[in-house]
Amino acid sequence: MRNLTQIPPLQFVHILDLNTTVVRLIEGPQTLLLQTNERLVAGPVPMITVPLGHYCVVHNPIKEYVHGEKCDLYLGQKIIKFHEEPFALYPGEWLAGAENFLKESHDFRDAIKPMPVIKANCALRLVADLDHHDSENKVERKAGDKWQLVGPITYKPRAEVTIEGLISPTVIKAGQVIKMRATQDTVDMNGRFRVTGEEWLVKKPGEYLPGVFEEVVSVNSSYTITPHTALHLRATMTLTDVMGSQRHAGEEWLLTSDMTPEYLGQVGVDVVKVVKLTVVKKGQYAVILNPVDEKGKAQLGQKALQVGLCSFFLHPYESLDKNTVQNARILSEQESLVLQAINNFTEAFDGKKIKRKTGDRWLINGPCSYIPPVEVEIIKQRSNIPLNKNDGIYVQNLQSGKVRLVMGPCAYRLTANEELWVKELSKETEELLSLGGGMGTGDIRKLAYFEQSIDPNVVKGRDKTKVVTYRCPSNTAVQVNNYQKKTARVLFGPDLVVLGPHENFNVLRLSAGKPKVKGALKSLCLMLGPDFITDIIEVETSDHARLRIQLSFNNYFEVDKTDEASAKKIFSVPDFIGFACRQLGSRIRARVALTTFDEFHRYSAPIIQAAVFGPHEAGEPAGVLKFDSNNLVISGVDVQSIEPVDVKMRDSLSKSVQLAIEIATKSIEAAASHEAAREEQIARGQLERQKLVTEKDSERERTKLYELKAQAAAVESSGQAKAEAQAQAEKLLIESQSHIEVARLEAEATNIEHNSQLLSQVMLQKSEIDYNRKMIAMEIEKKKKFAALEVNKFREMVKALSPATIVAMANAGPQNQLNLLQGLGLESVLLTDGNSPINLINTAAGLVGSNQKE
Repeated sequence: MRNLTQIPPLQFVHILDLNTTVVRLIEGPQTLLLQTNERLVAGPVPMITVPLGHYCVVHNPIKEYVHGEKCDLYLGQKIIKFHEEPFALYPGEWLAGAENFLKESHDFRDAIKPMPVIKANCALRLVADLDHHDSENKVERKAGDKWQLVGPITYKPRAEVTIEGLISPTVIKAGQVIKMRATQDTVDMNGRFRVTGEEWLVKKPGEYLPGVFEEVVSVNSSYTITPHTALHLRATMTLTDVMGSQRHAGEEWLLTSDMTPEYLGQVGVDVVKVVKLTVVKKGQYAVILNPVDEKGKAQLGQKALQVGLCSFFLHPYESLDKNTVQNARILSEQESLVLQAINNFTEAFDGKKIKRKTGDRWLINGPCSYIPPVEVEIIKQRSNIPLNKNDGIYVQNLQSGKVRLVMGPCAYRLTANEELWVKELSKETEELLSLGGGMGTGDIRKLAYFEQSIDPNVVKGRDKTKVVTYRCPSNTAVQVNNYQKKTARVLFGPDLVVLGPHENFNVLRLSAGKPKVKGALKSLCLMLGPDFITDIIEVETSDHARLRIQLSFNNYFEVDKTDEASAKKIFSVPDFIGFACRQLGSRIRARVALTTFDEFHRYSAPIIQAAVFGPHEAGEPAGVLKFDSNNLVISGVDVQSIEPVDVKMRDSLSKSVQLAIEIATKSIEAAASHEAAREEQIARGQLERQKLVTEKDSERERTKLYELKAQAAAVESSGQAKAEAQAQAEKLLIESQSHIEVARLEAEATNIEHNSQLLSQVMLQKSEIDYNRKMIAMEIEKKKKFAALEVNKFREMVKALSPATIVAMANAGPQNQLNLLQGLGLESVLLTDGNSPINLINTAAGLVGSNQKE
């Protein structure tokens, strides 16, 4: 039956009465028949069994239960059940940790918890949820109170108390301290009263159990201070430090091993960092920024110099210039230092005192080792600049601003107030220098002339502080403008053009191409000639025939290289090529305009020459044309081609030429056909004759064939025996000859092998003899060169010292003794005593020796 419910032992169910809405508890074992107005809402579920040493929490515990009536519960409260008989949950009760016990899971294991066991040196922190009387400690607890139970103990939970957590002790090892903080006013384990937020240190090794209102801030290890380390400390409050000094909040100081070998820490003092010992070796120095004085105050903005050998700790606010120990500047004989004073000071140099003012610059030359004072700043380290014969540099004086050119050969050393000056050129000039002085399209003929002037150093990249040079090609001229003096100079090749600081090239922009295009060629140099200019011009005859003429003009410049005015005149026309082409084209067009096409076609060259050079008698050579503006001379004109501009005229001329070619071709074809027919008849006659000769030869050969057939038949009839005998004889003969040939070849191979071995041994012995001979010769040569080097070394040493120096070195001892006696006033004795001046010298040596012993 569906309404019949079996309830096993130690289980229970909850039955809801739909009429009264009352839920009642029924425990097993029994069989329950549900009425029509009853419904099973929970169960059967097992009763709750709490093992020994465990507990569970029941919420909304029942106050009083009357079967068949509504349960009276303590809503919002809880009770704790310990080990006892199994019990059932009344309607409305629920287990903490097993909220779904009655609905789904029927598992209450998560609700059963072991009773807290507090180990020795541990504590259980508790919080009171309700006011109650603690009978064990005989204390009245208020809601919110906190306290601890120190082990070893097993705690029996109470409903009015919440377990906040288990507190484990903090282990303080040797060399460690723990920092504690009070969360509210309390008394620590040593009996000292602590206010809220107060911090203190616990240094005693062992286990420390924090109190209820104590928290561990951090566990710190002690600092071992060695002679090579120190501690940078900062006070976060006003206090007295471990050394007994009064410190104010924010004050920083250094703790070294001279004060204490170990530091355990202090409340109110933070360890900023561990400072390592700064060691300055020999040949090193250190500049300390913001040094600390004897009273421990930082001198902000000041500097202090420490020169090795020494060591020190950087105090708070101190730092090293450039964050490192610096090496002394070691200068060779070719090096120097540029120095600048940043403050007024007096410098001792070569026994003299020199006053330096702020901003002064001076030079220190090597060889030396230099350590700058704190008032001096090293601007830069320089080396001598080696300059060859054609090398130079631009140098600027920083005081006057003037720039000058220094040329070699020399090794130039810049002064303190001099700097290398950067010579800037336009991008166009830079590109022209890298290309040898000419720039344009690849079809310009004149560009090949500039390849000889390409400087590899400029192609790789020009050093802008070095002198700008240009290899002026032969038979060319270069104009250089001085923009400071407003002058210009002209140099003729082959020569090396050297630009001064305020000079620049006059870049020529010439016309080029066919026909000429303005500015197509850029050049640094002007070609003096003789040269030629090729151009294409269009002309129109008097009968309006337009022609395109390609001309070539021979040209050169008429210049006196010793006359400055004449040299400058050739540069008076910037584009001499375009100027000449325009002038000549104008003359030719004017002259051709007066001539018909037929006349010009027959007499083009004389007409053009007359247009350029003027009329002249027949048979006489043409003259020359000179332009007075730039002394350009045109010495000849060559007509290279003439063709019509009009397409129709050009087509007509082309058709006439094609017709003439066609007529000539047809005449040649007719003559060729007649010749071919004649040769064909001759060939046919020869062919017939050859056929007759061939038939004759064929009959003769057929006769021979019949004869051979008859002989073959005779041989065949003689029998097979004769043939086999003859074959066997030939076989034996061939075998004998082959054996003889094999024996001969073996003998030759053996002979060749012996000869090759003998030859290889001879060559090997010869090579060894040659090798030993060469090694001995090289060793002898080596010994000779070593001996020569030693002799030369001794000779050069004597030559370097000079005989006078060697004599002076030999006489140095006696001379010093003589000077000593003269210094003692014994000069007159030496002059008057004629017995032995050497005795007095020895006496002086004795006096010096006795003084040294004393």
